[in-house]
Amino acid sequence: MADWPAVQRTERTDTIVRRQRGRTTLASLATAALVTATATACGGPFQDLGPLPPRFSGPPLPADAVVSEMTSVLAAEGITVARQPSEVLGRCTERLMGRHAPATVDSALKAAVERARSERGWQAGPDLGNGTLTLTKGNWTALTALPSPEPGRGIESLVIVSLTCVDAGSPTATTPPTPAPTSS
Repeated sequence: MADWPAVQRTERTDTIVRRQRGRTTLASLATAALVTATATACGGPFQDLGPLPPRFSGPPLPADAVVSEMTSVLAAEGITVARQPSEVLGRCTERLMGRHAPATVDSALKAAVERARSERGWQAGPDLGNGTLTLTKGNWTALTALPSPEPGRGIESLVIVSLTCVDAGSPTATTPPTPAPTSS
């Protein structure tokens, strides 16, 4: 270490170092104050407000009741549909399929949707654009698409109504779990 040149401390270097440390300290204090103010101001939205409200009101509707209701509404407008087996495991879905005369299928589907709203208590569902009709009731959403404007000659138009539920309403899902008995 004897080979190293000795660093001459001057008054000027001491002043520069003190100013840099002062600025760093001042910047650190300003950053800490800003973070504290931000955390205090944003603390309200992060409060626990409890569980979310249910996505539907009333008791969950069973699939058989919804399928029966939609089938009768469509039948009242002359559209005969059959329940297709659900192939999706773990999801609550149903599908109704049938055929109808191409000349009147659009008006019949629109009339069936209006009948479901006025007579059966279904509500207008989310707007998915032209050519799509949606309804909601309880934990179910019904969706159908209007067939293409130019159906094939002599071929009846295919009518598909997809029914999807939010919660199947199974007894295990709606009843709270009971605590296991403890042995003394």
